[in-house]
Amino acid sequence: MRLGGARLRERWDGTGRAARWTAAGSALVLAGGAAAWGLAAGDAPVRSRAQTVRVVDGPHDDQRVALDTTFFPPAGGGKGPAIMLGHGFGGSKDDVRADAEALARDGYAVLTWSARGFGRSTGQIALNSPDYEVKDARQLIDWVARQPEVALDGPGDPRLGMAGESYGGAIALMTAAYDRRVDAIAPQITWNSLPDVLFPNYAGGGPATGVFKRLWAGIFFSAGGQRQGDACGRFLPSMCALYQRVAEAGRPDDDAIATLRRSSPASVIDRIKVPALVVQGQADSLFPLDQGDANARGIARNGAPVSVVWYQGGHDGGDAETARVRGYLRSFFDERLRGRGGGPAGFTVTRASGIDSSTQQVSVEAATARAYPGLRANLRTLPLSGREQPINNPAGGSPASISALPGLGALGGLGDLGAGALAGGGLAVDMPGQSATFDTAPLAEPFRLTGAATVRIRVSGASGTGQDGAPLFAKLYDVTGQGAASPARRIADPVRIDATARGGEADVTLPAMDYRFDAGHRLRVVVSTTDMGFATPAKPAAYKVAAVSGLSVPAVPALRAPAAPLPAWVWALPAAALAAALAIALTGRGRRRAAGEFDADRADVPLEITGLTKAYKNGHLAVADLSFTVERGQVLGLLGPNGAGKTTTLRMLMGLIHPDAGEIRLFGHRVTPGAPVLSRLGSFVEGPGFLPHLTGRDNLDLYWRATGRPRDAAHLDEALEIAGLGAALDRAVRTYSQGMRQRLAIAQAMLGLPDLLVLDEPTNGLDPPQIREMREVLVRYAAAGRTVIVSSHLLAEVEQTCTHAVVMAGGRRVAAGPVAEITGSGRRLEDAFLEIIGEGP
Repeated sequence: MRLGGARLRERWDGTGRAARWTAAGSALVLAGGAAAWGLAAGDAPVRSRAQTVRVVDGPHDDQRVALDTTFFPPAGGGKGPAIMLGHGFGGSKDDVRADAEALARDGYAVLTWSARGFGRSTGQIALNSPDYEVKDARQLIDWVARQPEVALDGPGDPRLGMAGESYGGAIALMTAAYDRRVDAIAPQITWNSLPDVLFPNYAGGGPATGVFKRLWAGIFFSAGGQRQGDACGRFLPSMCALYQRVAEAGRPDDDAIATLRRSSPASVIDRIKVPALVVQGQADSLFPLDQGDANARGIARNGAPVSVVWYQGGHDGGDAETARVRGYLRSFFDERLRGRGGGPAGFTVTRASGIDSSTQQVSVEAATARAYPGLRANLRTLPLSGREQPINNPAGGSPASISALPGLGALGGLGDLGAGALAGGGLAVDMPGQSATFDTAPLAEPFRLTGAATVRIRVSGASGTGQDGAPLFAKLYDVTGQGAASPARRIADPVRIDATARGGEADVTLPAMDYRFDAGHRLRVVVSTTDMGFATPAKPAAYKVAAVSGLSVPAVPALRAPAAPLPAWVWALPAAALAAALAIALTGRGRRRAAGEFDADRADVPLEITGLTKAYKNGHLAVADLSFTVERGQVLGLLGPNGAGKTTTLRMLMGLIHPDAGEIRLFGHRVTPGAPVLSRLGSFVEGPGFLPHLTGRDNLDLYWRATGRPRDAAHLDEALEIAGLGAALDRAVRTYSQGMRQRLAIAQAMLGLPDLLVLDEPTNGLDPPQIREMREVLVRYAAAGRTVIVSSHLLAEVEQTCTHAVVMAGGRRVAAGPVAEITGSGRRLEDAFLEIIGEGP
């Protein structure tokens, strides 16, 4: 999650700080400040030089500021194009160090810097003003041009790209407008117009219009680094006074609008004539997709090539696409600064495509189109039902509805998978009596909305409203065939309507999004009087709201996800099957049977592994000729040190990877990827992944619905009773202890009451009492005739938890049988294990 671009959660690769050494045992003093060369940790040697660059700025060049920078020359030596990386609001140059190192390894010369007022840089924050931060950036370009490792297009003119998130993205746009030496820009999750961001739907219509985005404005200001006893912190006094006036009044004055407009790319968009990659987040209530749209369309009007990416994250959180976005930026700069070609498509949208049943991670795919169509392409109109409805603004504006809050973007990151996730006991979104709803008819076929929908509404019969009119908040919901409703995206669009006795009408643009509505679902427009993120009147008021048009919805059918390639097991299957048959024949194990033949004689055997072998491309033999059988009612421990081949064995068992030789049978059926018999197996492998702001119950419900299986087949109550989660089930997962998270993960694996339960390291992070509790859970599960397999490298865990064990070392089975037989009379499993693998006394 970010705070005005600064991350509230752990940053991409931590702080990226590396061990440093000083050349010749002392710092080198260079022109403009002090510097030290260092060697950063990583696969390739990357040098870095910490450098203080002194600049002058201010309206009359009357201020002197020391900027804390770090320069990374190309790792391979020689000259390379330069990239300047800006950081998010409230952060520093350290936030982008990992990105700088990666680009340096790719042959770029990279400069990172802490913006004035942040980190160790001096000066005061002016919100990327042309008089301050833009002047700073231009003088940094002067400095970059003097570095011998930087390729030049001319004297004092480096071949230069700029990139950054949020605050850093805006400075890239602003600098490109004021300095023609910038050759390409890649702004991410940033603004086009600060007046429209902080007072949405302001549109220059005078101070009475727009609705103050109070929550984000307050967070934005607080992130400026308030000093003790100083309410303005590190802000320029004029900026501090501006915020205080606006916050008290809940509306902008003319001076505030003029100041914010000067710090907006919208004011200079006609000057930006360089290639641009505009990356905007779909979970971003601070700078929604319409801000990226305005930047992209404005630059394209100047004749410059523009690519647009909408990805799953944003300022609200839920960002899990760091590597993907980095790849887009790298290919963009390779194309625009090196002429290599192969840059991002004209329009790319990333979409949640499923949940991995083994890792519980959301998988994401990218759909692309040759050109960016904007937010209103291929419109169609869907009629809306719903009579005129009375709604009320409560006294004091509280309680308020909740649309978007920092951290809730994790829910938005589910995209299409999240419909109805909060239904039935989840987080309240709209308060009763404060909202009107208007529905479309159920869809006859699936519909993918890409862009911003619009609707015209009428507000009438108002009482208690002031001269500014009624602030209302519109959002779009997805309503399932069973009536469960949830926000398609957790963002509301505010609008202020002159609600008089004669009534008033206005066209409302709903938040832009990419979202798939399934057949049988309805689209619901919700209009609310309150929203926690915005300033609303303290005086109570009553309105009547009606929809006077249908819902106009856009689509981009040209967006296409690449066809999934055939998985390796498809083309490897014939050779693997032949190898398995040869292995069985040559070793004399088992009787002959066709590869896919059901063995009725073994239908009651949960698991039978015969001659299993798997080697990786680097030659490592992970599993070698492994054979064992598991019977009903057993809790079997797959025991061995790290690297013994346990996880590889389990992944083959679940059909995730294919063995090179041997076979696996579940209840007499041979296991292949996607085999129907795998529905009888539940698994928990490589750590649980849950949405922290949802309750345990909602996480389980969402996971089960993602499997596409009938709701009543989940046997949720039985799984929960066995797991023993108790009242914690209805608390947010972020409040869980590690032990409760592990229990929830096991409950998830138990959904559907599979006949075979497979758990990889289920007691990681648990203390001995919690391990004993886990054993009780697993014994209860197996008591009904089901079977459990537990993989572990912890001897005490297997000894406490399992009835049987298979001991592995070096990919091979070295012992198997009841735990009591393996340990022998009076011995502990640790002694027996060390003796088995040849390290005992």
